[in-house]
Amino acid sequence: MKTIQKTAIALAASGLLSGLATQSAIAADAPEVSPITANVTVTNDYRYRGITQTNYQPAIQGGFDYAHESGLYIGNWNSTINWISNATSNGVQAPIEMDFYGGFKKELIGEGFASDLGVLQYYYNTTGGNYNNALVNPNTTEIYAAQNFTFGPVTGFVKVNYALTNIFGAPNSSGSFYPDLTANYDTGIWGVSLNGHVGYQYIAGQPNTPTGWSSTPNNISYTDWKLGATKDFGGGLSLSAAYVSTNANPVWWNTYTKGGTSAGRPGAVVSLTKTF
Repeated sequence: MKTIQKTAIALAASGLLSGLATQSAIAADAPEVSPITANVTVTNDYRYRGITQTNYQPAIQGGFDYAHESGLYIGNWNSTINWISNATSNGVQAPIEMDFYGGFKKELIGEGFASDLGVLQYYYNTTGGNYNNALVNPNTTEIYAAQNFTFGPVTGFVKVNYALTNIFGAPNSSGSFYPDLTANYDTGIWGVSLNGHVGYQYIAGQPNTPTGWSSTPNNISYTDWKLGATKDFGGGLSLSAAYVSTNANPVWWNTYTKGGTSAGRPGAVVSLTKTF
């Protein structure tokens, strides 16, 4: 009986050690998480800070990010656009927006509370013609600071962007800023989360608007907001739908579209994104 018991114990121990060895081998063979990620998006309308960049038409977008374990990161993101050709009358073209950014992001306060500092360059490879008096060079440089937060199923961030140059072609607009708040609520049902956002785009340099335009101070600054939902299908695939709106003054912002409609009018935005 003792002999059988010892044999059973030996077999159990052998099986346990074998299992541990197998798990160790699996862990050793498991690939490390890559510091590089990529993303591709198809959307019915590219809205940035509530303003359409594609005259309410579809856009293809994509980019990549490299994040070092120290917290340093760099990235690039791109999208098709047409607002520059719409906003100029002298043949200027820029079909692509290219964003280059880098910074430092780390959970300095605690787990789920990452602080983020960085610089962002919006670049438009413009060709043809000259800018008219309603638009200067649209290339823009911003610095930003953000604080991410996690409270159970609620995540999000507060963020402020500050323009070191003229912002998106608006004359005399260096010093513009954009504070915003974004929050997401994980419903725990079918991979669906609810999304909310509000921001305020302050355009500096007013009332120095082009000749013939209203000279009311800050007449082109505006508030934007968004309410929507995101469905996570797993495997890096997600679908989002949102209602977006602004109170943007059409005296300025209708120059970003064809047909004289405001570029910040209410509308639905649906996007399909794949991350790698």
